[in-house]
Amino acid sequence: MILMSPPCQPFTRIGLQGDVSDPRTKSFLYILDILPRLQKLPKYLLLENVKGFESSSARNELLRTLETCGFEYQEFLLSPTCLGIPNSRLRYFLIAKLHQEPFFFHVPGQILTRFPDQNLEELSKDEVVDEASSSLPSGEKSLVSNIGSDCSSKNGPLPKEAFLFKLETAEEMVRKHSQDNDPSIQMLQDFLEDENEEMSQYFLAPKSLVRYAFLLDIVKPTCRRSTCFTKGYGHYVEGTGSVLQTAVDVQLESVFKHIENLTEEEKLMKLSTLKLRYFTPREIANLHGFPPEFGFPDKVSIKQCYRLLGNSLNVHVVAKLISILLG
Repeated sequence: MILMSPPCQPFTRIGLQGDVSDPRTKSFLYILDILPRLQKLPKYLLLENVKGFESSSARNELLRTLETCGFEYQEFLLSPTCLGIPNSRLRYFLIAKLHQEPFFFHVPGQILTRFPDQNLEELSKDEVVDEASSSLPSGEKSLVSNIGSDCSSKNGPLPKEAFLFKLETAEEMVRKHSQDNDPSIQMLQDFLEDENEEMSQYFLAPKSLVRYAFLLDIVKPTCRRSTCFTKGYGHYVEGTGSVLQTAVDVQLESVFKHIENLTEEEKLMKLSTLKLRYFTPREIANLHGFPPEFGFPDKVSIKQCYRLLGNSLNVHVVAKLISILLG
């Protein structure tokens, strides 16, 4: 079996999207070049990359090579949420097997957004939610009054007259609260460490609180979602992952209401009541599916832990794909 995770920079949507012209793609293209010339081909292949790879020239070359070599293959766009894990980490996957019976599901030319044992008839009909992107309009920073303190919506879908707080669109708010009301997804509290004195190092600095307040994705332990954690988490604030509100009884509405009219000192006082902290490396590892006995070497810094986890895969998603591949 060959497991591949080629450099993602040539395909990521926030990069230059150099695709096959990017030098970092050379190692992958080299493998595709030698694969048909191997005396003994591997029985199985699994490849992972970012969303965006599915529309690249490198992906087209991969499919041509697999067909030339006689592989049966299937493509996916999957996030851990499809396994009930409260973390959005949308990734492209491909599984392939050599000269064997076709996969028990048959959807040629389709990129699946679920695992094949999850409602087979709807496999390729779901709309893929782009969990990594987020528009940040400069609209009214008002409040949504019908959102419960436990991350649930009191009245189901957001009404048309609902107001927004922070820099979010109505569509984003509806999506987030839909996720928080999905009983098929676990709550974040199932993945958290017990609060202790060491947690103080993970609380957001006052400067970051005031500067990035309207950009933070704030979640509570009872929420059923979190955004993708990147390698810049803990070092950069904007767009690197969710932060945890540990003061669970404090209402976001009461903090953000008219906050734009306050002085810097008053803003800090209000925001500090939320007791926002970063997820710890252990908690992110839990969300990624690493076993309890997993740990980092003692000399690895917290920043290095975040960088490694930000480049990681979700263990449960990959394990499920391998079981399908070998089944």
